[in-house]
Formats: sequence, structure tokens, C-alpha cells
Amino acid sequence: MDSVARDILDLSRRGLLRGAAGLAALGAIAPGMASGQVTAAFRADPFTLGVASGDPAPDGFVIWTRLALEPLAPDGGMPRAAMIVSWEVAEDERFTRIAASGTAIARPELAHAVHVEVGGLSPGRPFFYRFRAGAAVSRSGRARTAPAPGATPARLRFAFAGCQHYEHGYFTAWAHIAQEPDLDFVFHYGDYIYEYRGRAPGQPGWGPLVRPHLGEEIMTLTEYRQRYAQYRTDADLQAAHAAHPFLPSYDDHEVDNNWAGTHSEEDGGRHYPIAVPPEVFALRKAAAFQAWYEHMPVRAAALPRGPDITAYRRLDFGTMARVHVLDTRQFRDDQPCSDRNGRPCAEVSRADAQMLGPVQERWLLDGLTQSPGQWNILAQQVPMMRRLLSHGGIAMDKWDAYPAARQRILDGIVERGTRNPVVLSGDVHVALAATIGQWPEDPESKPLAVEFTATSATSEGDGVATRPAGDALLQRNPQIALYHAQRGYCVSEATATRMTTEFVSMPFVTRERAPRESAARLVVEDGRAAIERG
Repeated sequence: MDSVARDILDLSRRGLLRGAAGLAALGAIAPGMASGQVTAAFRADPFTLGVASGDPAPDGFVIWTRLALEPLAPDGGMPRAAMIVSWEVAEDERFTRIAASGTAIARPELAHAVHVEVGGLSPGRPFFYRFRAGAAVSRSGRARTAPAPGATPARLRFAFAGCQHYEHGYFTAWAHIAQEPDLDFVFHYGDYIYEYRGRAPGQPGWGPLVRPHLGEEIMTLTEYRQRYAQYRTDADLQAAHAAHPFLPSYDDHEVDNNWAGTHSEEDGGRHYPIAVPPEVFALRKAAAFQAWYEHMPVRAAALPRGPDITAYRRLDFGTMARVHVLDTRQFRDDQPCSDRNGRPCAEVSRADAQMLGPVQERWLLDGLTQSPGQWNILAQQVPMMRRLLSHGGIAMDKWDAYPAARQRILDGIVERGTRNPVVLSGDVHVALAATIGQWPEDPESKPLAVEFTATSATSEGDGVATRPAGDALLQRNPQIALYHAQRGYCVSEATATRMTTEFVSMPFVTRERAPRESAARLVVEDGRAAIERG
């Protein structure tokens, strides 16, 4: 037996001796595990949370799973023991041509999640993968490598979506995304879970109650893990993860509504008179970030260190596109004006305002300088567009409340001559499309970039295509070309000459099996920051 195997065996032995909870969980595992075997013979399916892939590179990608015999139980119903999981990647669905294989350790410290960074694969093609734990075999998933550096693919096709409140509706959007053909990736902009407490039928609360959350508002690692598991048991979400590689990010609800940097939503004031100190909020962030990492197909570089995580990253897809996945939560200043939407207070005008933080901002501008991509995609969370609300107000949680930070990015795009900047966003639960001027506060400013904002997958329930507030918003903001308030997602296809974005909508989410409808198809031509109907 080699030293690695001895270490794993030792971890397994010690893990099995840790407490009655771990021993009780062995009831679902064959007795051989207790005698010191490294792998287990499960009496129930340990792959209840599905599989996923993500962060594609030219030579590989991440593949993910999490062992959970009882997904909604503490520790997923698993013993506190490290376990061996084998994996294989194949060129065909029947796994007759194995391209790579190996083993990984599912550790109890990480909720028995497995992240494998597969390498050595051919660029620009699909692959299939699966896991095995003992005799149990996971479903197979489909991943895809990115094109080789310098390669010019004929097209890049991707979807983006988010804001999937479990209580507000069914994840039919993810069922449709699973069926979208030939996606190179799916960008999840955030709000993968919502932290709010579960409601009982008839109990008042925000939005419709279609299916309840478990438990109270989540704050501990155990609670965040259970909430992710509840969402991950959804068959439609599992299907989308198995069908396409994801580029996951996070917004506020993965931690706490409208959190900003070191500040909790409960930072004192009219609604929350007892503030949560930053050092206490850091404990909640640490739990939330660990659970996010445990449930996302991301690389080890995103493993959090307590309340700190590096989730921003860039991915190249040959010469077609560079994708900058941004983090607009962790490094920003607290929202100005007490986070109350309305006319800007003096704090909005701060020249040193931070949305990305100095380090991430420099990283982004460096990436725009050196970009090989014909299309430069800023995949982030909250709208960057200028968006005047009624009576001249702005939304304090969006880029509008940090105009100096936004202007630094736009000035950097101009200085670097960045080609075709395209911003992706979400958060506001309506579909929007807009041009962003070189100086957004000047309505006569020359358009510099375009932005596509995906509506929510479920949040706020069914929605309607148009409403008076939307018509008024369009009248106040001529740079906004589209407003649509049903649920859905976006699918974009970039070529050498244009990017076409389809806004997909569904007439309802409070019932299952909503049809896929097309709300709009918008086109951006190469070299022109303008939106046209396709």
C-alpha cells in the first residue's frame, strides 16, 4: 500500500470513530466500511445531488459531485469519513473511448463534495463524465472544452440566468436550458439560493409560496448546506447542470440580502436597529462561501479562506471571446444613502467609490488590455446601465450608485480600445437590454457598450410581459431598448460579424411545464454599440 492510500485509510478509520452521529450514518452503508475499507458499498444512492461541470479550459474543465445519502439531513446522511470516488471522462456517451480517469477524495470537511480539475483533453469538443463510489454509479454529464488559444471558432453559444427562488416557482427555466443545443457554457450570475426562512401555507411573505424552504433564515454552515441540497435535489436544475458546463458566480442571497463588502443588510437603521458588526458578519460569510464552493463546479483557486474568496476569473474561448467573471459584492463599499432608492445623496458622488475593489478593478483593466477576444464579456451581477427610476431616483444597490467606479471601467475600455464590450447582468427580476454611454449620466453620450439583463428564473412568481412601470421606465431611459417582466433566461450566439441574444420567457412558473416562448431577439453588430431587433 502506498503512502497516499495509507493516509486515506487512516482518515477513514479516524473519521469512523468520531461520534455517534457518524456511526449512525453507517446504517446506509455496508458493514465492510467499518472494518477500514477505503471505499464503501452503499445501500442507497449517494449521488442524489447530481453532477456538474464548469470553468472550461482548452485542455479540460472541472467536474463535480457531492455524496449525500440523505441530502436534507445534517452532513447529507453521510459518516464523517473520507471516501474514495472514482471518475472517468469519455469521448462518447457510452464510455467506450475513455479520455481520462482517476480517483478523488470526498472529505467530510467539505460535505463530501468532489471537485476534479480534468486536464490533458483535446480542445473545442464535447466530453462525457461520470463518478463511481463503490458499486454506485452517478448519472453521466456532458462537458465541453474551450477552443485552443488562437483558434477561431465559427461561433460561441451560451446561456445566462439566475435569481431562482425555490419558494416562488418551479425551475422550468432550467429544464429548457438543459434542452438548449450546443451551449459552450451557462453563466449563472447569482442568487442560486435564497437565504430566507421557510414559510407555511397562508403565511404572509414576499412573493408566491409554491413550495416551501426548509428551516429558518440560514446562518450556519449546516443550514447553508441544507439549503443548497434542497435546491440541488430539483430534477430540472440537475438536468441543466448535467447538460452543460457552468460558469457560476454569486450575488447577495447566497449570503444575505443586499450585503456589501464587510456589511450585512442588518447594519443598523430603521429596519434593523441592532446592527451586526463586521467581525460577526464575517462568520456568516465564511459559512456561506464554504457552502457555495462545496456546491459549485469551480476550481480550487475559489476555495475560501474564512470570509475571503477569490471568485473572479477570466476564460478565453479562442479569438472569439474573453469572458471576465466578476464579483460585485465582496469588495464594494456599503450602499450609499442608507440603501434607500431615490434621489442621489452626496455620498453617491464620491470619487473613490468602489464596486469591484482596487485589486479586481486593476485585474479587469489588465485583462481588457491584453484580450485576444473579438467580444469582451463582463459577466457580473447587477445592472451597469444608467437606469433612472421615478422622480429622478436611482437604485442604490446597482452601479448607478457607484458612478465613479463605473466611469473608471468605461474610461479604461476607451483607453484600451477594447473590442465589443458586452455586459451581462441580472438581479432585478425583469429582462432589460440597453446601451451604455461613454458618460452614462449624459443622455447625449456616445454609446460605448451594450448590456443584457436576464430576468429571474422564478423570483417574484409568474410576472407579466409588460406593466405600466416598465413603460414609464422606457420613456425615462431612451438608452433602454427592452423591458419584459416574465420569468426566463437569455441565450446568446456570437460570431465574427454579430452577437444575437434571445430573451426566452415563460408564461408561468407557479405551475409546472410552462412552454418556452421568445420575448425578443436582439442583435449587436461587430464594432457597433447598438441594439437592433433580430
